[in-house]
Amino acid sequence: MKRLIEGAYDLHVHSAPDILPRKMDDIEMANRIVDSGMAGYAIKSHYFVTAERATLMNKLFPNCHTIGTITLNSSVGGINPTAVEMAARAGAKLVWFPTTDSVHEQAHVFSGNPNQKMPYWAKIMLDMKSDGIKIPTISLLNEDQTLKKEVLDVLSVIAKHDIILATGHCSHEETFALVKEAHSRGVKKIIITHVDFPSTFYSVEQQKELVSYGAYMEHCYTTFATGKVDFKVTVEQIKAIGPDHVVLGTDLGQPTALYPDEGLLEFATLLYNEGFTEEEIRKMTVDNNRFLLGL
Repeated sequence: MKRLIEGAYDLHVHSAPDILPRKMDDIEMANRIVDSGMAGYAIKSHYFVTAERATLMNKLFPNCHTIGTITLNSSVGGINPTAVEMAARAGAKLVWFPTTDSVHEQAHVFSGNPNQKMPYWAKIMLDMKSDGIKIPTISLLNEDQTLKKEVLDVLSVIAKHDIILATGHCSHEETFALVKEAHSRGVKKIIITHVDFPSTFYSVEQQKELVSYGAYMEHCYTTFATGKVDFKVTVEQIKAIGPDHVVLGTDLGQPTALYPDEGLLEFATLLYNEGFTEEEIRKMTVDNNRFLLGL
């Protein structure tokens, strides 16, 4: 079944070096990409720009297309148009809006539910809090529910450089406002970050509305693999939206999990066993990702 991921891109990989422990570093990941027959991967960091790492990796491993990114959490100044401009000039191709520092995500993670498993990054938050260090939380909206000026400025940078906007862990209200405005400003490449994840779960109807603005729905292997959603729900959502508007990723890199190439192959194989054709799966692992990357 390896052919299902030949030429594929995983646009959601957590590799080392990172603050958090990771299963593999970029060198090991690049070797695995080449061995698996995949084309490349995007380096996701919640805290740092990865464009410089990607540049070096592409020189060292020309057969693995490594993609740099930036995530708009507090460590890069939050919703910081200057940081996005510099990242784009350094070669970054994907901008995530806030993840760990999103007001919405933190409200979900630190809700007080004793049965909720904390994500890896929450330990950093708690450690810094115990040291008396306050990490600002980030919202995209003003009190009147309009987008903040800095958000509009970031959208202008994304549109100018024709790079990918990913919605991160924002609330539905933030996401819909962001996507509508991005569409009106000529942003052509939009990913709705893991649409079946608990804190960002979108109904099929909501996803169809987002598709109408040109957005792609992202489904990640880890969401169902860690029991955050029933795999049947993932399958139902993909079938309802259709492969033309879906991208598959893994969100892998956790030390106890599979390698990203293994996870993507397992994801693709499971979908094949659910009746998706090879062409449909490759649309979601190869074609759509290549379009988003401008290839």
